[in-house]
Amino acid sequence: MKIGIFSVIGFLISSVCWGEVFEFYVSPQGDDNHPGSKAQPVATPEQAFRLAREIAQTGKSGDSISIKIASGTYYLQNTLRLDERDSLPMVVEGVGVSKPVISGGMPIGGWEQVSNGVWCTFISEVADKGGYFEQLFVNGRRAVRARTPNNGYFTLVNATEYDQQALQNRCAGFARQKFEMRPEDLSSLQQTSVQEQEDVVMTFLHKWDVTRKYPDFMEASKGLVWTSGTGMKPWNLLRKGTRYFLENYRNALDEPGEWFLARDGHLFYIPLPGEDMTKAEVVAPVLKQLVSITGTPDQKVANKQFRGLSFRHSSDLMPRRGNPPMQAAAAIEAGIQLQYAQDIRWVDCEVRQTGNYAFWFREGVKDCCVNHCYLHDLGAGGVKIGVTNLGTPETGGIVVDNNIIQSCGWIYPCAIGVAIFQSGNNKITHNDIGDLRYSGVSVGWVWGYNEADTTVAINQKTKEGIEGEQMGKMRSPAVNNLIADNHIHHIGWGVLSDMGAVYTLGESPGTRISGNVIHDVYSYDYGGWGLYNDEGSSYIVMENNLVYGCKSGGYHQHYGKENVLRNNILALSHYQQLQYTRPEAHQSFSLERNIFLIDCGQFMQGPWAKGRLQSDYNCFWDMRGNAQGVFPGMTWEAWKALGRDTHSIVENPGFRDPIHGDFHLENQDVVKKIGFVPFDYTKAGVYGDPAWKLKAKLPRERCREFEQLVRKREKNYSALYKEGE
Repeated sequence: MKIGIFSVIGFLISSVCWGEVFEFYVSPQGDDNHPGSKAQPVATPEQAFRLAREIAQTGKSGDSISIKIASGTYYLQNTLRLDERDSLPMVVEGVGVSKPVISGGMPIGGWEQVSNGVWCTFISEVADKGGYFEQLFVNGRRAVRARTPNNGYFTLVNATEYDQQALQNRCAGFARQKFEMRPEDLSSLQQTSVQEQEDVVMTFLHKWDVTRKYPDFMEASKGLVWTSGTGMKPWNLLRKGTRYFLENYRNALDEPGEWFLARDGHLFYIPLPGEDMTKAEVVAPVLKQLVSITGTPDQKVANKQFRGLSFRHSSDLMPRRGNPPMQAAAAIEAGIQLQYAQDIRWVDCEVRQTGNYAFWFREGVKDCCVNHCYLHDLGAGGVKIGVTNLGTPETGGIVVDNNIIQSCGWIYPCAIGVAIFQSGNNKITHNDIGDLRYSGVSVGWVWGYNEADTTVAINQKTKEGIEGEQMGKMRSPAVNNLIADNHIHHIGWGVLSDMGAVYTLGESPGTRISGNVIHDVYSYDYGGWGLYNDEGSSYIVMENNLVYGCKSGGYHQHYGKENVLRNNILALSHYQQLQYTRPEAHQSFSLERNIFLIDCGQFMQGPWAKGRLQSDYNCFWDMRGNAQGVFPGMTWEAWKALGRDTHSIVENPGFRDPIHGDFHLENQDVVKKIGFVPFDYTKAGVYGDPAWKLKAKLPRERCREFEQLVRKREKNYSALYKEGE
């Protein structure tokens, strides 16, 4: 309702002239037949948005809208949508003691114990309306969809593909696959019906990718399964030894905390010790998007702010064709999506318990921000910026600052904390990004150089329902991106391979990666790096970063041009500190004024003697007491004879306690010899009040889980665990 001359939020003041502010109130005690005043609030956010749109159709320039949502939980019946008709500036904010919860879920009750600790309830929405769901939360905890094995993985005996359609960009447009498995691994499927077998989800983990499929047919007693769909990627095949697990069938329901939903609407669950299902809060996500902001190329949705809200329970459903492998889970949608929008701000919000990503700034989105938000317990990743295909209206100027992005990849382990695709001029700063199964930040989506024939993976759905590629001469728009002062840690967890805390692709002039603290990166097999310049990464400056405790190295360049690694501390990786894969005719990169510290492994791996690179004024030190270090097949003198590190030194830099993560310098006498400029790495990560900083710290038990995983697999392990980290 109308309240007169306005004075609301700073960005509104700067965006509009004097006018009227129309306020609408939402309360769990409200009624959607009310006018939405403070005295007579409406009951749902949907109704408040409808009332706001009516005002937008009749309001004048300078007017604005304020929607105030009281504490409580609001289960949406439909996605909250804004489009070009919502033309007035708007602030949507939570008021009250706690953040109001905007849920895309369906509360579930009516539980009865049926047998041996198994509880059951009937959901008519599934039986009558096809309201199937694939995620479930019990008392705020993500429950496990019935799976086998309960821990770890099976491995394929063999995989064979039969092409049924001509190649489309190196892959069969349609093919059939035959998987050979150990019959004992499929023993729990031998007594299931054919109908139930059709709903079994097979998840394969291979290199940096995840493939999810339904079977077309199986002979469980013989260990044989047939599937069909898009052909396997020749660069990352499913093959002998590929890990997999099975989920979503009744016989796999055998452990507390697991659940199974039958197609007839019966939901089964085995409670954890102490859980009382007559009192439990159980929610199933049913809406894919909680908020959708979609303008047009000619009229963007602009000047909107969301503040102090908690968004929960967005859904993800696997299509019958399955989920083909897709780097960064690039095709997976988000609970909050924007398209053709500008000046949209998300401040002090929470997004949790999703089946997909939290945010996706799709095509044509400019000058938006996510600030001081808590994104956690996510089925995929945190934030996606831009789209994967070129030729669409570019997205840019997105700021992701002072956020906590943790506990990601529970359905799609290949998802990213923050992924920048075909987009430039973005700032990813002062975030805490941790507890992911793959890369922390990814920048770029062109494989190769701008002037050469390159490839772009298109991971969005086509009309035919498959993914494809663009090939040809393409110029990467992922330029001038800033990745600075982030704390990126505890990623990988030995699940996938070929990852980096900060991962880059393609030419990216103007991009800077600076002031980040990166540690505890652990891959399944190869490729657990801190800073990773992958195919064609070029013209990127990386400086003042502290990187330690990574499996495969602090820095790796696959191939690229004229990257700069300057004034960094790279320390205590398990195998090597520096890795270099492909020498080329041009200068690949330069190393200047860095400190390299090892206590196991070697300093370098790869064809360093053959590459064109510059390296000088660096400090190398091996804590094992080998004054000459371990270089790639040569002595320190032979290395210098190549014209490398003429002014570099092999001396103890004098860190206070690097084994326990303290890289402060006791004095600067040694590092002054190479011109190293000390930097305050404690500024990385979130800032603000102490409670916010404390929230960013992973629980001690979670850190210990990571440490134990690494200790179990690595003989040479430095105790990098820090109390309270």
